[in-house]
Amino acid sequence: MKRSILLLVFLVVVIKMASAQQLPQYTQYVFNNFLLNPAVAGIENYTDAKLGYRSQWTGLNGAPVTSFLSVNAPIGTDFTQGDATAFPGGGDVNPSSRLYTQNYQASAPHHGIGFTLVNDKAGPITQTNFAAAYAYHLGLAPRLNMSVGVSAGINHISLNTSEITLATPLDPAIANGNNSQWKPDLGVGAWLYSADFYAGISVQQLLKQNLYFSTSTTAIDVSQTVPHVFLTAGTKLYVSDDITLLPSVLVKEIKPVPLTYDLNLKASFQDKFWLGGSYRHNDSFGVLAGFNLSSFINVGYSYDITTSSLNTVSNGTHEIVIGLLLNNRYQVTCPQHGF
Repeated sequence: MKRSILLLVFLVVVIKMASAQQLPQYTQYVFNNFLLNPAVAGIENYTDAKLGYRSQWTGLNGAPVTSFLSVNAPIGTDFTQGDATAFPGGGDVNPSSRLYTQNYQASAPHHGIGFTLVNDKAGPITQTNFAAAYAYHLGLAPRLNMSVGVSAGINHISLNTSEITLATPLDPAIANGNNSQWKPDLGVGAWLYSADFYAGISVQQLLKQNLYFSTSTTAIDVSQTVPHVFLTAGTKLYVSDDITLLPSVLVKEIKPVPLTYDLNLKASFQDKFWLGGSYRHNDSFGVLAGFNLSSFINVGYSYDITTSSLNTVSNGTHEIVIGLLLNNRYQVTCPQHGF
C-alpha cells in the first residue's frame, strides 16, 4: 500500500513538472491577498506581517507542505499620519459596520513596499521563492482607490534524488543533472478598492523559465514555469450592525490546466472574530475561523476536506496563519481596506 502511494505521489509530481510549474495554493489567501497581488502592498495603515503554514493532503506521503512569511507596509506621511482609516485614532469604529462605510474616505496617494518568502515542498521537489514588491495607491474618486504593483525576486528549485526510487538508477531524466537551480521571478498586479468592495487582477511567474534536471535538454526532460493569472473580487453585505457577510471569488488561469475558481463566504462578528467557508472547484470544501485577539495579533485556521480522487488517501488539509499589526498607531484590530 505504501509503495502504491509513493508511486502515486511521484506520478503526480512528474505530471505537474511536465505540464506546468505550479505555485502553492492557499485557503486563507482572502485575508492576505498580498500573496497573490503585489498591488496590495501598503494598503493598510500599519505594517502587516503574516506567518503561515499549510499541510496539504495530510496522511499522504510526500504531500505538499508550504510555509510563508509576508510583510508589507505603507510609505507616505499623508497616509500614515493622516485620515487614512477615515475615523479617529483608537479604532472605535468597526470596519464591518454601516457607519464605517458611510464615513469612508479614499486613502491619500501613497506608496507601499513589502516582501514574501515562500517555501513549498512536494515530494522530492522543493521551491523557495523570495520576492520584493512595490505598489502605488491613488484616489480615483472621493471613496474609491486604485493601486498598481510589481514584484521581483528569485526562485530556487531543487530535486532531492535520494527520495526517488527508480527501476533504472541512471535514469536519463535526472542523472548527472542540475538538481539545484536559481531562476528570476516577476509579477504584476492592479487593485481597485473602496469601503465595501474590491477587485483585482495579477500575473505571477511572468517570466517563463525552462528547468532541466538532467544534462540532456531534450523535450522529454524539460519542465517549464508558466504564468499564473489571478482574478479576484469581494464585497460586504450587512446583516445587522454587528454581523457582516463578505463573499469573494478567485478565478485562476494556469495553462494548460483548465480554468478553476474558489468561492468564499466569511461572516464577521463586529471586529472580534469570524467564521467562513470555501469551495475550490473539483478539489475541496473548507471551513475557516479566526480571532482578532488584539490590535497587535490575530490568528486564522482553516481545514479543507478533499473532494478529488485523492480523498481515499488524504485526511484533508490544515492551514494556520498568524498576523501581526506593527506600527498600528490607530489601534485597529482588523484590516480597514482588505477584508
